[in-house]
Amino acid sequence: MATRKEVRGRIASVKNVQKITRAMEMVAAARLRRAEQRIEALRPYASNLRRMTRNVAEAAGAEARNLPVLQDRENTEKVAVLLVTGDRGLAGSFNSQIIREGVRLKSQLREDGATPVYSAVGRRGVSSMKFRGEDILGEYTGFTDRPAFADARDIANDLVTAYVDEDVDRVDIIFNRYESPLTQYVTRQTLLPIQAAEVFGEGSEDESDETREGQDEELVEAHRRALWVYEPEPEELLAELVPEYAQLSVYRALLESTASEHGSRMTAMRNAAENAKEVISDLTLEMNRVRQAEITQEILEVVGGAEGLS
Repeated sequence: MATRKEVRGRIASVKNVQKITRAMEMVAAARLRRAEQRIEALRPYASNLRRMTRNVAEAAGAEARNLPVLQDRENTEKVAVLLVTGDRGLAGSFNSQIIREGVRLKSQLREDGATPVYSAVGRRGVSSMKFRGEDILGEYTGFTDRPAFADARDIANDLVTAYVDEDVDRVDIIFNRYESPLTQYVTRQTLLPIQAAEVFGEGSEDESDETREGQDEELVEAHRRALWVYEPEPEELLAELVPEYAQLSVYRALLESTASEHGSRMTAMRNAAENAKEVISDLTLEMNRVRQAEITQEILEVVGGAEGLS
């Protein structure tokens, strides 16, 4: 049985860990609020820009194929997969579930006769994929706590360049879509080509966004069937919209991931602090038992000594 000093030392150690986890929870909560405000402000603009880009591409018709970035490939042999993770751990399953989805996607692509080419945002994603022996096309680290639009622009430009140069035939992004501190959905979004730009996965957005926001279904359908007049011509407008669409899509994925990371870390640190509280309670009980055993032993020694003298 451990001594009282040893148990007291373990209690002090767990209390120090509890203070650290409480502090990390408070920091994550403060950062989460700012991240929520940023993503809530961006979501409507990003969704509408994405929808408008696809509508303009449909309106351009055959003329849209003149743009290299809109050329749909007959055979999909290489797929660029951007994994959006964090630079740090201690965030529950936030990073690991992105890695798992990337590995699962690799098996799926291999069955379809395609080869994945990975890029990764965040040190966790870069180190995990390198540990698995994967070649990393692009590494983007050091900004996951507070991503800037310039970071998204650099990433999007690299992905678009790889597609235009025909180094890859499709571009997918895997990230955590934020719902609440307790709920994040792993989302796979096809960035390029735009003709296949859809979002897959539970909890992800789809073409019914407007309906989910409370608008009348008939109004939404009428909006889709309306005749649109574009100025300048759709193919000219596309040349301006596509880079903006790609950059904003990546930026939204970064902000969604940042909010998810802070939410996961806040939840993980709260659970850790609660577990530490339970451990302290158990150790305190153990210390009381040790103290009681020591007192009992001292009494027995006194009684034994008294009997020896008598």
